[in-house]
Amino acid sequence: MKNNRKLKNSELGRKTPEEFKAAKKTPLIIILDNIRSLNNIGSVFRTADAFLIQKIYLCGITATPPHKDIQKTALGATDTVDWEHQKDTLELIRNLKTQGVKILSIEQAENAVMLNDFAPESNQTYAIVFGNEVKGVQQEVVSESDVVIEIPQFGSKHSLNISVSSGVVIWDLFNKF
Repeated sequence: MKNNRKLKNSELGRKTPEEFKAAKKTPLIIILDNIRSLNNIGSVFRTADAFLIQKIYLCGITATPPHKDIQKTALGATDTVDWEHQKDTLELIRNLKTQGVKILSIEQAENAVMLNDFAPESNQTYAIVFGNEVKGVQQEVVSESDVVIEIPQFGSKHSLNISVSSGVVIWDLFNKF
């Protein structure tokens, strides 16, 4: 029988908040476009921490830390991951584009590229836009994006929770870098 002893927290090699801040970041920025669920926001923070994401932009109605329901799922990641609130998602992505950041909207749209077919360019920073739980990414933002990426789905729902979508996309792009 194989011995698969669970590791203790002290064996995980976790970064301190200071080490996290100083670490080289993955060239990814997350944009949350009008996310309603505080638990979803916290989950995205935790995923961003796990994969050393540069920054999270919380746009529109997306709530900001500190909030107990964000903290409940973020587990302290709001203290490590850089974040900022922006009122207008479209204005933000236009500004990021002037800085050379490529905008990727995660959405089901005409001419979308399937996530498994998307190949990120090396030495390129990407901002990934995740949309509202009901309405998705705003059409104006989708239209202004450099690429629209769709997560392939094969069941009857063709809909994933935003926290799941962010985990799938960030993990996929992290691996491709």
